[in-house]
Amino acid sequence: MMLVVLLTLHELGHAWTALKCGDDTAYLQGRVSLNPLVHIDPIGTVLLPLLAIFGPAGIGRFFIGWAKPVPVNPYNLRRPRLDDILVTLAGPGMNLIVAVLLVALARVFILFHFWDLTPMLLKMADLSLLLCFFNLLIPIPPLDGSQIMRVLTGMSMETYAQLARWGFIIVIALLWIPDVRIFLTFVTEGTLALIVFCFGFPPLISAN
Repeated sequence: MMLVVLLTLHELGHAWTALKCGDDTAYLQGRVSLNPLVHIDPIGTVLLPLLAIFGPAGIGRFFIGWAKPVPVNPYNLRRPRLDDILVTLAGPGMNLIVAVLLVALARVFILFHFWDLTPMLLKMADLSLLLCFFNLLIPIPPLDGSQIMRVLTGMSMETYAQLARWGFIIVIALLWIPDVRIFLTFVTEGTLALIVFCFGFPPLISAN
């Protein structure tokens, strides 16, 4: 359930930013919405989370998945290259903002001695950050990092679409590589630790 909420907010960030940058493609398809049903992807939102639940210990956490990519027509964007990157960053950016807000809420709960809710909020913040970096730092379609790579390298949409046909298989294969998982864990937990530190948490509070 937490994953569905975070994926919905992630895609909402993409769609809303695209609309503000001049492209109403996602808006006309009903994607500027908090309704999770319009964002579900059979592989990213269904298959991978099931692998996370029933997969091998230690690797299941990384099969967090993705939602249905938000359609963007770069020809509608006011500043095509820059706005394309901004739209791409908006999804991970939304997850980062959500993580900060969850940590802030956890800190408020601590002030009022609602200790039981703190681990859940921090765990959700950790998942939101993992979703952020999973999408941003792996440049394989359909993840956001690949969209940024496409724009920066000038790759054609046709070539990108061909790569995207097999992208999910490559992503799953990459997640079996220990160094990839170690890197994602380091970035995610390091960022969470920094946010927690900035909010002045007691030293024994942890998301684990």
